Amino acid sequence: VLKVLSRIDSILQSPRAPPLIYRRSKGPVQNHIKENGQECGFEHLPLTIEMWADQLMALKDLHRSLRKVSLELVPWHTADPQDNKESIRVEDLQFIVDAILEEIENKEKNNQTPSLPTLFAIVSHFQKLFDVNSLNGIYPRMNEVYTKLGEMTNAMRNIHELLELDRSAPPTVVVDTVGKLCDIINENVTEQVQQLLGTQDIHSIIDKLEEHECFFPPFQALIQDLLCLLEISNLDDILPTVRNLK
Repeated sequence: VLKVLSRIDSILQSPRAPPLIYRRSKGPVQNHIKENGQECGFEHLPLTIEMWADQLMALKDLHRSLRKVSLELVPWHTADPQDNKESIRVEDLQFIVDAILEEIENKEKNNQTPSLPTLFAIVSHFQKLFDVNSLNGIYPRMNEVYTKLGEMTNAMRNIHELLELDRSAPPTVVVDTVGKLCDIINENVTEQVQQLLGTQDIHSIIDKLEEHECFFPPFQALIQDLLCLLEISNLDDILPTVRNLK
């Protein structure tokens, strides 16, 4: 027994023992057992053992609480093999804490990883924007939008090159440039019509058009009758055929 008590005393006095657990007794000599001239104080040993037992029970409760937190934060981790064992080690708790800390660090490093509610909101927003009634229609509509976007991008790039615009020019600049070009073309067409009709007055243009409407139908009917009468189909053959008849 003395050897066992001496062994316990050496364990309590070892550097690995918590400094507040072992306290040398200051009581009378009869409360100590001497062996080989060394004192062995054990008056606090029952309290120490009780405290250790309480800590071991608290260790199990702490392990159970950490497992609940782990299931909430990292549910994809496999079950702890210590769940079905009575003895829980500090290493087991440290393993769970490390897994939770690693997950938190990964989330902090990658804040762009969306949550399930965020993904659901994105899908719903896409359905509203592009009038998709079911989830099965999302991928076909995505492909359609991607194709249309590619066509529009190519068209805009070609228009930028034709108009000699910088590729960074916004669509509003492209529209304004096309509008100015159309105005220039319309002005040129008006000038060409005025030169063709030999007048600069819009009322004179209207009069000439009305004269054309009055003259052209009878002239066209006369030419058709001549073609039928002379049994030819080409306007260039009318004069030679008439000369031959003379």
